[in-house]
Amino acid sequence: MGVGRVNEAPSERHDMTIRFRVDREAREVRRALDHVYAALRQKGYDPVSQLVGYLMSGDPTYITSHGEARKLIRSLERDRILEELLRSYLKVRGDEPA
Repeated sequence: MGVGRVNEAPSERHDMTIRFRVDREAREVRRALDHVYAALRQKGYDPVSQLVGYLMSGDPTYITSHGEARKLIRSLERDRILEELLRSYLKVRGDEPA
């Protein structure tokens, strides 16, 4: 059983755990994208085009193996990457979802 306050209902503890996991996953996605972006630039690729190619096709050869970038990007679900990209875009616009 998870750690929670004595007077909290189990569903409240579960809700807190989910939020923590989502925040942690979002940070993992951002770190991975930063690493992959840098590796693509270092090898002379256009990172945006390469990442779009990977996200649209699922073909890992769009991502360089330099610095284990390909291994890192494949450790993430593509839908999770897209979700984080959309959240970041909406945050910049001031329309961040709750």
